[in-house]
Amino acid sequence: EAGIPENALVLAAGGPDVGAALIANPAIAGVAFTGSTSTAKTIARALLEDDNRPLVPLIAETGGINAMIVDSTALPEQVVRDVIASSFQSAGQRCSALRMLYIQEDVSAEIIHMLLGAMDELTIGNPRLLQTDVGPVIDEAARANIQSYIDRHFAEGRVLKSMPVPSEGLFVGPTVIR
Repeated sequence: EAGIPENALVLAAGGPDVGAALIANPAIAGVAFTGSTSTAKTIARALLEDDNRPLVPLIAETGGINAMIVDSTALPEQVVRDVIASSFQSAGQRCSALRMLYIQEDVSAEIIHMLLGAMDELTIGNPRLLQTDVGPVIDEAARANIQSYIDRHFAEGRVLKSMPVPSEGLFVGPTVIR
């Protein structure tokens, strides 16, 4: 309906086998990938190993350290709303999730106070329920990795707040670390 030729866009659902078949196809002239760093490296190696085809461009977005910089002109309520949405919704599992928050010193106490208070309003649980703000992480390896990071900073006295989680499931409580 938008005027794009029918064969211009194709959805090929599947796992590594489908991805490998796509990468091996000599008609593929470029690859844009969003996912894990290890998978991006596998794709890059596969593209480079084929000496019978021209160099294929690869754009890989593998979850960066996304930052927000807040100065004294920012509206604290808007900052807190955006931090909560970007950091904790989707359990922080989006490539665009906020990981680092830099706040100008003279407004940091107020914003941190508001942020910690807003965290008290979050509901952690089943993402199928409308009232849930934060669901589980993708698997046990992710949960253990994130929890280990939190535990290390907790031992160093750097955790400002960490939310309790349900006893069942792959949950990690939203956490603020200084």
